[in-house]
Amino acid sequence: MKFGIIVFPGTWSDQDCYYALHDILGQEADYIWHKETKLSGYDCLILPGGFSYGDYLRAGAIARFSPVMAAVEQFADKGGLVIGICNGFQILCEAGLLPGVLLPNSSLQYRCQWVNLRVENSNLPFTSKCCQEQVLKIPISHYEGNYYTDEATLQGLEINGQIVFCYSTSSGKITNEANPNGSLRNIAGIINKKGNILGMMPHPERACESLLGSTDGNIIWESIIEHYQGSSG
Repeated sequence: MKFGIIVFPGTWSDQDCYYALHDILGQEADYIWHKETKLSGYDCLILPGGFSYGDYLRAGAIARFSPVMAAVEQFADKGGLVIGICNGFQILCEAGLLPGVLLPNSSLQYRCQWVNLRVENSNLPFTSKCCQEQVLKIPISHYEGNYYTDEATLQGLEINGQIVFCYSTSSGKITNEANPNGSLRNIAGIINKKGNILGMMPHPERACESLLGSTDGNIIWESIIEHYQGSSG
């Protein structure tokens, strides 16, 4: 399987993604500069975390106009898998590829900490190796991770099974105390209606080795790999 890791000016989690995929999981991966307009030959695209264009205006607001984003949209329209992590999630929302917006954390503080994620939908290419309501330990690192959308869209996300991860306690309870940023319904990750574009604020690439504190992030990557092997075999 071949992953493409898109790099914008200000991206800094690209090397972490490469390390998790290539060095830990033995997958082929390339860096893709944001001015690239052709994305053939890739099976999954990653928009990593960082501060694309310094997060001027709004997080992801300028990056969504990069030349590569038209190619990302075309890739997704053809059914290709796309995952946006942290700033990548923000970019996908700004580009209209996912609904909603990421507002500043309710605390108005930058939060870099471990969180617990409850898997809300395990029937996706990104979560197929998870159990329903399994709790994953994965870190966050953001200032604008407060997911918000209108009530009608929120209801649609719930009805369609588009809420993928929610912040929870270690035992899987959804509580206000477990919510690190004020996101509606403790939302930590969502997917588009087609089921091939995932946006999530926590960083699975930073939970790839026991030395780091958790290997739970690998379950997400391994789900993607298993999905690819099943669809290509």
